[in-house]
Amino acid sequence: MTETMVTATTCPNPAERSNGEATGVRSSVEDVFDDTYKEREGPKPPMQIVWRNVILMGFLHIGALYGFTVLPSASVLTLAWSAVCFLISALGVTAGAHRLWSHRSYKASLPLRVFLAFANSMAFQNDVYEWARDHRVHHKYSETDADPHNAVRGFFFSHIGWLLVRKHPDVIEKGKKLELADLRADKVVMFQRKHYKLSVLLICFGVPMLVPWYMWGESLWVAYFVPGLLRYTVVLNSTWLVNSAAHMWGNRPYDKTINPRENKFVSFSAIGEGFHNYHHTFPFDYSTSEFGYKVNLTTCFIDLMCFLGLASDRKKASREVVHARIQRTGDGSPRSG
Repeated sequence: MTETMVTATTCPNPAERSNGEATGVRSSVEDVFDDTYKEREGPKPPMQIVWRNVILMGFLHIGALYGFTVLPSASVLTLAWSAVCFLISALGVTAGAHRLWSHRSYKASLPLRVFLAFANSMAFQNDVYEWARDHRVHHKYSETDADPHNAVRGFFFSHIGWLLVRKHPDVIEKGKKLELADLRADKVVMFQRKHYKLSVLLICFGVPMLVPWYMWGESLWVAYFVPGLLRYTVVLNSTWLVNSAAHMWGNRPYDKTINPRENKFVSFSAIGEGFHNYHHTFPFDYSTSEFGYKVNLTTCFIDLMCFLGLASDRKKASREVVHARIQRTGDGSPRSG
């Protein structure tokens, strides 16, 4: 069950709310678990493999493995550039598609939204509109047939398998019924959706490959396989671990009745997205954690944007609400902080 009361804060520090600027608000999108949903009785629909996706994902991971073998040939600048591209890509998912557009946990100015849409195209995990729609369905129908990456179906399915088969009919049905007017009203989101394929070609593969080749003479071969394919594959799997590992391994200090867990490794690899029991309990919290910057580069980034005047209105679950929830539904285990 999801807690819906939050405190809304302006910049500066969201932890400093003694001046009375915080007010009680509620989650503004359909990301609250719907316990009225019932799975259909009878046999499950047959699984339909999408062989094109199987082949493409196979070649992608083979290319990434080859990228590991050419790492020693890459210059220090190319390795540093790969790390920069990883961070930009990851922020496009975590700060962009996830915390901003899926949950509306803070507000972003036009320049920041443009950057995050650019970064999201570099991540190449479906356009923002589709990513946010599927993620809201995931929260509303978590661990059911209507969940796009239902972890009850096992690690492989929730990690990558869900992308290799046709969606369950309930996923499609529930996705069509969601209210997505906020996404359709965002011109940045709809522009990216309209030009998504071209943006992926240029930003996910072109920019990471051409910058090191042009700027410091790296070979196109190394530039393609290291900051290109290898970086992209690492970002993909880091995101997928949130759907798989963080729904299976770890403790549940906030709500023992749901599967999502606190997983420190996922928090590290997905720059702050592994505090998953907290996140599914308080999906509106811009930090996805009660511990601020700890193993949470995404929160650092959002707070920096807020300091620079590019973001505002961060939503944060109050300490009182969090502690009350721990006492009511937590498993009694130590929290990640």
